[in-house]
Amino acid sequence: MKNAEAGDNEGLLVRRIKNGTVIDHIDGGEALNVVKILGITGTTQEALSIATNVQSKNMDKKDIVKLTNRELSKEEVNRIALISPKATINIIRNFKVVEKKGVEIPHLIEGIVRCPNPGCISNTNEPIRSRFEVHLKGLHCCYCDWMITKDLTSHII
Repeated sequence: MKNAEAGDNEGLLVRRIKNGTVIDHIDGGEALNVVKILGITGTTQEALSIATNVQSKNMDKKDIVKLTNRELSKEEVNRIALISPKATINIIRNFKVVEKKGVEIPHLIEGIVRCPNPGCISNTNEPIRSRFEVHLKGLHCCYCDWMITKDLTSHII
């Protein structure tokens, strides 16, 4: 990393992490939605660094999320694909990238998207988690057949 105080504005001002996960190539402006999908709040244990709208060679703008002392599950990685299908996941151990992988869009998602249909059983007091099938056209509610075709991030729980 380059030191921006030395007059070089091309380096990132985010510190390296010893152990954890770096989520790179997130679509610009989506980092906070990634954090929300992962259930990270101010009360969770991991240290969090977020860089938004960073210049990228391969993308117009990208976001980056760094989590210390946490490695993501396959389900968490796949959830990220819903809002940023080009994201890459870097597992860091002892300051070195030990694994780098892309994300895959899951076929079924549960409990992270709220059905916009107020009459859907997943929006009642029943102990049911929302469940959606992922299609090319959008998300299909498994309970009421409602389709979410745009603005997915506004439906994230």
